[in-house]
Amino acid sequence: MDPEAFRSTLTDLALGNVMAAAARDYQKEVIAQEQAQASSSVPGEIDLDELMNDPELEKLHADRIAALKKEAEKRQVLERKGHGEYREVTEGEFLGEVTGSKKVICHFHHREFVRCKIVDKHLKLLAPKYFETKFIRVDAENAPFFVTKLAIKTLPCVILFRDGVATERLVGFQDLGGRDDFSTKVLENWLLKKGIIVPAKGQNEDEDDMVAPRSLRSSTNANSDSD
Repeated sequence: MDPEAFRSTLTDLALGNVMAAAARDYQKEVIAQEQAQASSSVPGEIDLDELMNDPELEKLHADRIAALKKEAEKRQVLERKGHGEYREVTEGEFLGEVTGSKKVICHFHHREFVRCKIVDKHLKLLAPKYFETKFIRVDAENAPFFVTKLAIKTLPCVILFRDGVATERLVGFQDLGGRDDFSTKVLENWLLKKGIIVPAKGQNEDEDDMVAPRSLRSSTNANSDSD
């Protein structure tokens, strides 16, 4: 073989080896970069010890515990006052009951009146739902003094008390559509409008349900008590 041709062949082979090696190195570098990017996209592990020692998180936790404790204590106080259930009270107990709670709903009833039993049914359902308001009933026949003082002429008569003062009253079913078959929601809406019951925090209420039907009329001032 011609010496020049031989050297040319060796040069070509050497150059080919260099290019092949360069290609392999480039491929390795590309793979390494892809692996680095993939590993960097994976979130790092959360240090639970560091998270638990976070002052802000500890404060939020402490505040939440304090709020729950306060709410539980408040509920216990209201339970001792008879909240959460619909109860019968005597004439002798009446004054202490209406002055002992901020908001009280009292139904003056007659044992044999059908409409009084209808009111009883609805108030019994509402009492545990609105825990911050006290729900009681008084037998009008056995409470002549307060029937006279409160000028109760017609039964059923539901009187709303705020801080011991009678502020509103519902006489008969006039403001509930004038029908015996009204739903609990109708009475509930009337009480909500008067502000004597307030939904608890987190209690879901459909906005449409909060508005009484258009056919209902608000109670008139003639049916209201004042101090």
